[in-house]
Amino acid sequence: MTQQFAQMGMAPQQQQPAQAPQQPAPVAQRLNPLQPVDISVQGAPFHVSDLDLSPPPIILPPNSSVTPSPNANCPPKYVRSTLNAIPSTNSLLKKSKLPFALVIQPYATLHDAEDDVPVQPDQVIARCRRCRTYINPFATFLDHSHRWRCNMCNLTNDVPQAFDWDNMKQQAIDRWQRPELNYSVMEFVAPQEYMVRAPQPLVYLFLFDVSVASVQSGLLATAARCVAESLDRIPNADRRTRLAFMAVDSSLHYFTIPRDDSGVTDSNMLVVSDLDEPFLPTPDSLLVSLADSRQNIETFLGKLQSMFQSTQNGLSAMGSAMRAGHKMISHVGGKMVVLTASLPNHGYGKLDMREDKKLLGTSKESSLLQTANAFYKSFAVECSKTQVSIDMFLFSSQYQDVASLSNLPRYTGGQTYFYPAWSAARTEDAIKFATEFSDYLSSEIGLEAVLRVRATTGLRPSTFYGNFFNRSSDLCAFPAFPRDQAYVVEIAIDESVTKQFVCLQAGVLHTTCNGERRIRVMTLSIPTTQNLADVYSSADQQAIAVYFSHKAVERALSSGLDAARDALQAKIIELLQTYKKELAGGNMGGGGLQFPVNLRGLPTLFLGLIKNLGLRKSAQIPSDLRSAALCLLSTLPLPLMIQYIYPRLYSLHDMPETAGLPDPTTGAIAMPPPLNLTSGNIVPFGLYLIDDGQTQFLWLGRDAVPALIMDVFGTDDKNALKQGKTSLPIIDSEMNERVRAVVEKSRDHRAKGCGSIVVPSLYLVREDGDPSLRLWAQSLLIEDRADMGVSSAQFIGMLREKVSIS
Repeated sequence: MTQQFAQMGMAPQQQQPAQAPQQPAPVAQRLNPLQPVDISVQGAPFHVSDLDLSPPPIILPPNSSVTPSPNANCPPKYVRSTLNAIPSTNSLLKKSKLPFALVIQPYATLHDAEDDVPVQPDQVIARCRRCRTYINPFATFLDHSHRWRCNMCNLTNDVPQAFDWDNMKQQAIDRWQRPELNYSVMEFVAPQEYMVRAPQPLVYLFLFDVSVASVQSGLLATAARCVAESLDRIPNADRRTRLAFMAVDSSLHYFTIPRDDSGVTDSNMLVVSDLDEPFLPTPDSLLVSLADSRQNIETFLGKLQSMFQSTQNGLSAMGSAMRAGHKMISHVGGKMVVLTASLPNHGYGKLDMREDKKLLGTSKESSLLQTANAFYKSFAVECSKTQVSIDMFLFSSQYQDVASLSNLPRYTGGQTYFYPAWSAARTEDAIKFATEFSDYLSSEIGLEAVLRVRATTGLRPSTFYGNFFNRSSDLCAFPAFPRDQAYVVEIAIDESVTKQFVCLQAGVLHTTCNGERRIRVMTLSIPTTQNLADVYSSADQQAIAVYFSHKAVERALSSGLDAARDALQAKIIELLQTYKKELAGGNMGGGGLQFPVNLRGLPTLFLGLIKNLGLRKSAQIPSDLRSAALCLLSTLPLPLMIQYIYPRLYSLHDMPETAGLPDPTTGAIAMPPPLNLTSGNIVPFGLYLIDDGQTQFLWLGRDAVPALIMDVFGTDDKNALKQGKTSLPIIDSEMNERVRAVVEKSRDHRAKGCGSIVVPSLYLVREDGDPSLRLWAQSLLIEDRADMGVSSAQFIGMLREKVSIS
């Protein structure tokens, strides 16, 4: 073993004391070299393939980790830093004008079985006594390995006695095989002291809108059927999962569902009209065990639609219903699943129709993005305290005030899912919702979770962005921890860092769906530098864009859309000016615009943000659509966020021969090469796919030949094709199969390394067809000039002008 240690360069007595200042290695050997390029139109402008490149590598000094494991440092899939070389002083960070923040996506899939994160089950957890950091591959061992030094605060700690002992097998184990010393992303099974109370069961309270809008659109029938068909997918391995159901119009409707073995099959409905202090029947008969009442739940859901099918009630007391629902489950905690097609226009949290088309596109538009009723934030904070999370599924064809309702998920770790003008009569709408809702119900979530980020002495997490409640300066609380969201944490440098590299550790303490208390730990190490060129050459343009998307949403909600767009533009100008002044010697030469090659796409990503549905200047965007887009811009995992900011464009009529077919070695569908988002890449006889991860457009050129239309759609008459929301027909032609494969592959979240329930809607757009559809699809071509926005060439030209006069 000693020989093995020596080969690893980690025999304990050879460890350097971590607190001794170490001489930095020569920069040229150590970090990414700075490669300037001219990003102006005549130079080397951005190409979409830049977005498929990995971030600049993190280059740590040799023997930084205690084992030579290839998994010792956190992969960017889970934690991605805006800077992969950290300024050793705050003054250097300020001088760079770059942000230092982490984009944290603790889960890469909706289900544990698809995520290969190792679990340490023995409940032996070594943590620093002072800063509470979990032992990790960057800790060091001293005193013949009886003690370990914390890589965050340098305190020396005792190694737990059971660290080298397998309690199950009653035998010694090889410490160097323990996952926490080999894997930067891993999970501990937590012992008893990590629980304030017994692990809570998984609880779902379904709140159905049964007003006339919900019944007529088919929402009630579709939602009830979908829950019934998904009962076996809801996590229930420990047989403790409990469900409850309420319906709401102008009154509250409670349902008691008997146990399957009670000899009774009919559920009872209790209607309560007092919305101020609603009478609550005994929770035990309302909150029922999925395992014990499985058949009767299904029977109840089958009858739910018929109970309300002839309703004429147009009122929705959803605020009052949520208060009553909170009373019902607050003693255990859980998920409140709200499905509504109406504006809450009655009782608590009553909202008014305040959409005013005259305000759209003006400075007063921002008032429509504010919360209209203080109830929504104060109630959400109340829910967070009692471990109740809220997810909103919104379906109205009228104004629904997404701006107010989205506060509920925002502060409770939930999500707002928006289905504008949804109708079950449209097959595509029904299938989309049923698929997404079923995946939502099957997804494993963490319960009563907290997220904390720890950092090397001298660094401090300062600001947190995402859907949660910030319980204290460094603790984010999640009544339920979702699998399809990411979080951004800004890091401050409070004092100079003397170490060669810093460590940052994110920990998520949570209860699994199966009642096990666990801690997911992610540890990232990043080298330090005193050199501005290293900071710029190691900056990650995608992580920076995600950070600024969160900042822009915050600015839009506090100061308005104009302020958010202006701040983005001012920031990219500031970065280009800083680069010119500090690293290009103030000389741009030949009127070009220089920037490091690793940041070449940043101006285009900023333009994409400025032109995104959530932020762009336009008098055509209803405030509900805008508010829903702002929710996405503050929650999407990085791969989906980048695609939402800069959508994917593929040419389908002239795909390479391999595209749309499985790769012979991996079996994955090969995609055509992506194209830049400009109409210059679209020919009149072509067929294209434009995909922003939420919506897909099939663009059919006005001169498309009948043979192509026949091969893909099964008819050679272009005018016979259904425009708008559609699905591709399945016909016996190779071209049809390949196009369907590409459309399907483009939707594949798992291949992108993140979890999501979203199935994008597919729209067929004919270039010579419906003008509103055409304009909507063209609004995704962000390098073109459209509506009130500039083209990419104009934007870069404006940046060059501003930078040259600085």
